[in-house]
Amino acid sequence: MHIELRHLRTVRAIDQAGGLARAADMLNITQSALSHQIKGLEEQTGVELFVRRSKPLRLSAAGERFLRAAERVLPEIDALAAEFETLREGSAGRLHIAIECHACFEWLLPVLEQFRRAWPDVDVDIRPGLAFTALDALERESVDLVISSDPEDVAGITFAPLFDYSPVFIAAAGHPAAEKPYVEHEDFRGETLLTYPVDRSRLDVFTMLLEPHGVEPAAIRRVELTEMILLLVASGRGVAVLPDWVLREVKYHSDYITRPITVKGLTRRMFAAMREDDMAKPYMAHVVRLARTEAVKLQRA
Repeated sequence: MHIELRHLRTVRAIDQAGGLARAADMLNITQSALSHQIKGLEEQTGVELFVRRSKPLRLSAAGERFLRAAERVLPEIDALAAEFETLREGSAGRLHIAIECHACFEWLLPVLEQFRRAWPDVDVDIRPGLAFTALDALERESVDLVISSDPEDVAGITFAPLFDYSPVFIAAAGHPAAEKPYVEHEDFRGETLLTYPVDRSRLDVFTMLLEPHGVEPAAIRRVELTEMILLLVASGRGVAVLPDWVLREVKYHSDYITRPITVKGLTRRMFAAMREDDMAKPYMAHVVRLARTEAVKLQRA
């Protein structure tokens, strides 16, 4: 038995219209074509779907069961068609994000709050546990956007620049670095360096300063939360290097001192990595614009 969507719509229309003529008008077909379709459907099912001697035309018991199936299936099909239409128009979709920057929640969450209001039909999520395989997840389409400061040459992936930032040294008030206008690699010898729990290859202080000069801190303590890093720094339990946007308020606090790293300072760039096929989606372009704008607001604060 081969039942098509048009069969479901036909039975529903006849039940709603109460006769073939009005049902044919509703379906925009001729009455003879409608009669032929019903005859073919009844031959397939082997049962009569209508009680033809009644006026208005009435469904048989088998027809009632067919109608219940139509009322279950057709709304789902209509909803799916509407969803596909919004996808074609670019007003709906998915934005699952992986973050390679541990401190990025500071500016990303306000971005996503604005984005949610502008694009309520886009499914937004931050996917945990993908920090070290984020680009692989992007290629597999497990995520749709990766926040990273380490662009790579990957076929089919575009890295859109978001903003530049500076890694900044922070220590407790009274630290010897308070007497210096900036810190250098040698200032980290003998220090306990507080870092996020990520591989050192993703930490600016190692890749841009310490490893090129062969310097190793006395100890490395990994801490999950920015707030806990700042608490430990204020208690004199170690020093840290954090992005300037994280320290926009802390640098004026009497418990801390902040210093540039090297006489010229260090500069890094944050990127949004996405699949090239997704770049034309309006909501993808919008989230990138929001990310750039929010980052500028934070850095000016």
